Amino acid sequence: MGRVVLVTGVSRDLGRRFARRAADDPSVDRVIGVDVVPPRGDIGGVSFVRADIRNPVIAKVVAKERVDTVVHMSVISTPGTSGGRGTMKELNVIGTMQLLAACQQAPDLRQLVVKSTTTIYGASSRDPAMFTEEMDPRRTPRSGYAKDAAEVESYVRGFARRRPDVAVTTLRCANVVGPDVASPIAAYFRLPVVPRVVGFDPRLQFLHERDLLDALGHAARTGVRGTFNVAGDGVLVLSQALRRLRKPTVPVPGAALRSFGSLVRQAGVKDFSPELRDLLTYGRGVDTTRMRTVLGFTPTFTTAEAFADFAGRVPSVLAPAVDASDRALAGLTRRLEDTRG
Repeated sequence: MGRVVLVTGVSRDLGRRFARRAADDPSVDRVIGVDVVPPRGDIGGVSFVRADIRNPVIAKVVAKERVDTVVHMSVISTPGTSGGRGTMKELNVIGTMQLLAACQQAPDLRQLVVKSTTTIYGASSRDPAMFTEEMDPRRTPRSGYAKDAAEVESYVRGFARRRPDVAVTTLRCANVVGPDVASPIAAYFRLPVVPRVVGFDPRLQFLHERDLLDALGHAARTGVRGTFNVAGDGVLVLSQALRRLRKPTVPVPGAALRSFGSLVRQAGVKDFSPELRDLLTYGRGVDTTRMRTVLGFTPTFTTAEAFADFAGRVPSVLAPAVDASDRALAGLTRRLEDTRG
């Protein structure tokens, strides 16, 4: 008998694609995809179960299917169509708690893989050049996605202590980019005119969408325990990324970050969170030594190559969109000048 893998978050594109990949693995007998709504694309040989991981019913699914491997991909960075911030927190934190409670009672479970994020480290002017997995953020997150991720990881560590027989792997993934990725930072780079904060040129790391799927599959196959930063080799500073996009940019004063965020939301980036604003101001770097030496995984794409693959397929700029963005940015500039006067 092959493995029985349960994947959460399959209504989202990356969750659906990973579940399909897992179903094609010869060592896997069955893959059960779980979410509150059905996935939009083809799921191949994946068995979809409509279930909310916030509900204790998930324990029945895990027990009935005799799941031995869980890949948790339901820690989401934006509310999307699921509702507001409160719903997002419920999905992330309460959902993870219920899933771990189900795993706690599952006698067949042997492995848990959790997709986390490097956002957990935050972004500030006091950060080290590179965060290692043992380091804490210099500023403890008090809200948003980063706080959710920190709480999720805390619950996962508690589960690992209670079930030492289960191999627990946590992947802290850098910002994922690629031709098919829909995310706040991808939406930011797809703006017809891209704002940037004056006086800052933050360091950025990216992970290609294919490398994300490969890393999750590698972790699920090997069962290496621990927490690992996962990112493409090298860094890009924001100015390099913007030059490669060949798009017009506009400098925005740091004092106008709130207006900046409001403006960008008007321009189409609905989930322009405080975490993203901090990243685009201060940047972040993570050390990936453990990823290569302990986890035994090396991404195919470097940070620069991952961004190049994304940038090469960004839609061309349309003149009306540029004009609309220019007008909005000009309005913000006038308001800032009025406040100074």
